[in-house]
Amino acid sequence: MHTADTHITSMSDQEIVRAILSKDERITRMFFYHKCYPLFKSYFDNYYTDCESCTEFINEIYLYLMLPNADTQQSYLQGFTFRCSLTNWLKVVTQSYCYQLFRKKGDTIQENFDDTERFDTVSDSIDIESSVFDAADLQLVLQSMPNPRYRELIRLRYIEELPNEEVAQRLEMSLDNFYNKHYFAKKQFLTALKKEGLI
Repeated sequence: MHTADTHITSMSDQEIVRAILSKDERITRMFFYHKCYPLFKSYFDNYYTDCESCTEFINEIYLYLMLPNADTQQSYLQGFTFRCSLTNWLKVVTQSYCYQLFRKKGDTIQENFDDTERFDTVSDSIDIESSVFDAADLQLVLQSMPNPRYRELIRLRYIEELPNEEVAQRLEMSLDNFYNKHYFAKKQFLTALKKEGLI
């Protein structure tokens, strides 16, 4: 392991975030382009982006995290609350970013799918990993979802990890209807995550 790799591994999340926000080029490069490269490569390979290379994709994520919001003048990274690990937070943010790109492209892409395939593909463009979140945070997020049916769908599918077919059966809906509701449940879950400051 290189000395720089060892150095960043020994740093706390708070130290890494401070270094990135203060534009420490070496720490930023080591964190985004070395330590987290496999994470970004996985999303680059499996999700919709307009990027021609993983490095270009990382550049986009970096800008997404660092550019100040027009209303708050605070960057996305400045809003990170350390309620989960920095790497796990970055996974969720990257998933959300890819989802937003997919939605912008959606009208063009959806013309090639029938209704069932469209909802299945769009909803599956977001992965929900319950292990990313603290159990108490996850319960708080689920409780803040206004639709109890969507809440139950997310709980069964991603916390109990039941297959789509079994969740549809338990919720007494057809599989086609499940894919439709699945999409909206994930969208509501993402909104709840943002509301609780977890992404």
